Amino acid sequence: MANARDLPARLDEQRRAFAAERFPSLATRRDRLARLATMTRHHRDEIALAIRQDFGHRAEAETRLAEVATVLQAVRHARRHLRRWMRPRRAAMPLRLWPARARVHRQPLGVVGIVAPANYPWNLALLPAVDALAAGNRVMIKPSEQTPTTSELMARLAARYFADDELCVVTGDADTARTFAALPFDHLLFTGSARVGREVARAAAANLTPVTLELGGKTPAIVADDADLEHAARRIAFGKWLNAGQTCIAPDYVLIDEPRLGAFVEALTRTVKRFHPRGTAGDDYTAILGERHRERLDAMLEEARDHGCRVIPLGEPVELREGAKLPPTLVIDPHEGLMLMHEEIFGPWLPILGVRDLEAALAFVQRRPHPLALYAFTDDPARRQRILRETHSGGVVFNDTLWHNAVPALPFGGVGESGMGAYHGEAGFRRFSHERGVFQQARRNAAGLLDPPYRRWLLRLLGL
Repeated sequence: MANARDLPARLDEQRRAFAAERFPSLATRRDRLARLATMTRHHRDEIALAIRQDFGHRAEAETRLAEVATVLQAVRHARRHLRRWMRPRRAAMPLRLWPARARVHRQPLGVVGIVAPANYPWNLALLPAVDALAAGNRVMIKPSEQTPTTSELMARLAARYFADDELCVVTGDADTARTFAALPFDHLLFTGSARVGREVARAAAANLTPVTLELGGKTPAIVADDADLEHAARRIAFGKWLNAGQTCIAPDYVLIDEPRLGAFVEALTRTVKRFHPRGTAGDDYTAILGERHRERLDAMLEEARDHGCRVIPLGEPVELREGAKLPPTLVIDPHEGLMLMHEEIFGPWLPILGVRDLEAALAFVQRRPHPLALYAFTDDPARRQRILRETHSGGVVFNDTLWHNAVPALPFGGVGESGMGAYHGEAGFRRFSHERGVFQQARRNAAGLLDPPYRRWLLRLLGL
């Protein structure tokens, strides 16, 4: 465990290392990315075991898919495109300034801080690190104190594969996290709840540290009346109950035309039985992380029952030595004032609301803060365009869920209440770079004609 008082010294060490190498070469950046990939690939079994211990149970396939494969894919993408991203980009020159030239140089910021959450402890710590290292920065990571086994493994492996002044991982409790967020980084990325995100932003503001906030929110899934119900149920079930719903871009509620609500519930029930034939007791279903989170989820469901909502559990809870598995559970037409409908669920409960039509569904979404993702099931191009025009969200997926997050070339980030700033791929490279404008005057130029005393006829000729 790191001593919070040691954190400024660690930051100073990284600052000195950056000052000695302000623009790392392509070869150096590729080497750092390769070491990050090797650290993940060679120790994937240890990573899966550590996450499983922290959760009480985590489906190994989910760890390999959502933690290991995503980091390796991000590294491959960055290494392949890094030469182009680093290349200076020409900027258009106004005719009146010819023959001068202009270009944009992407310059590393310095030291990037990353505060990672517990739900995907490897992925959400190292994906932003891929982008920050590609951009030529030094990196400090504070993983979640809720996943201590994974955090300690990450710290130990980082020390083996990287010098402390390249990339270091600091473990510790919530006080350490607060001290970390208050350090004068050159950029700070935080993934987590909106409540904590506000605290992080306030701490960073004291140092004028620019921040990227990935905050989640209430992600809707709209099932239009032309959608195939079996397909929509299968894809929503995958996105919702991966990691038992503990995903910031999991579908948080479903809006469907009222006459088909019953058929959609039946389709979801069949899908869950196909996905998990042994129910929640099977190895492919993940546990809830932490007793406090379970208590919050139980309170949500109890409130819905108290208000007369129809609650349909699609399995039984399973108690574990550490933690518990909570079953996929449908809540039909919950009232808008319930916790289920104004807090991010972050668990296996799925509210399903019947609406009159697509217009009513869009109005429902528009009345709420902008979500991190929006899912819509329709084959009608006109409806897709309408959804794109009339809603705001971090990302949009048609006829599926989650998979936009697996495309390295797509920027990933929120808008409004769901966050600020985006990363992944080139968007991440740019997020952790300073785009420096460079103007180069030609030896022979007419700029001197604009020196005082000013020639009025020339200003009129130039339209000034």
